[in-house]
Amino acid sequence: MAEGGTKTSFDIATVGGLVVGFALVIAAIVFGGSPGAFIDIPSVLIVIGGTAAITAVSFALGEFLGSGKILMRTIFHKSRNPGDAALQILQLAEIARKGGVLSLQGHLDSLQSEEYLWKGLSLVVDGTPSEEVEAIMRKDMNATIGRHQKGANILRKAGDVAPAMGLIGTLIGLVQMLGNLDDPSSIGPSMAVALLTTFYGAVLANMVFMPLAGKLERNSNDEELLNSVYMVGAVSIGRQENPRRLEMLINSILPPSKRVSYFD
Repeated sequence: MAEGGTKTSFDIATVGGLVVGFALVIAAIVFGGSPGAFIDIPSVLIVIGGTAAITAVSFALGEFLGSGKILMRTIFHKSRNPGDAALQILQLAEIARKGGVLSLQGHLDSLQSEEYLWKGLSLVVDGTPSEEVEAIMRKDMNATIGRHQKGANILRKAGDVAPAMGLIGTLIGLVQMLGNLDDPSSIGPSMAVALLTTFYGAVLANMVFMPLAGKLERNSNDEELLNSVYMVGAVSIGRQENPRRLEMLINSILPPSKRVSYFD
């Protein structure tokens, strides 16, 4: 059997990109000689608090409260090389071809880490018709895709709201400034609110929310490809098809760089 399985890995690209991006912005502020000018509590309240509140309005409470887990999925996510998964499927198909579908019973325990594959092969071993196996696995995969897409939608919504809250803060600051032109001491704080809210909103949207939404969608696409390999394999094994045909089916959904040549 091919070694390996789905592993939870730390995405250094996500964390490293965020750290470097913020480090460059902070360095530019510090080298400008006035880092304290970029700290304004009212601006923070307007942008961060307002973004959280308006984003919560757009989704159910449970979905919004689960956004913390969504963010963690972009940093710690389960991944596996689809080529390795394809080789494992082909090995299982050969075993089933030679010893019958029931011969896979002894291999199910070793597939516990591959929950989606384990579920599909368990249905096959239990004698579930291949059409029903495919329907169940496809429904399960579509539900997972839907959950991931909902998480990406929350992040994208926050990315849309943050600049808008920055604009609202800018308008508040300008109104305060124009209403107190006779008091020169109030012009500076009002102008700070006006400018910093726009700055905070742009940073949050373009350096945090939008990139994380894109990364979540990428991870979801990778998982969808892996699960497609598992589904095609389980259905083919259930139909007791020739493993060579299964190899062609799997290679038809894998990108060229991931295709396998198991029987060559």
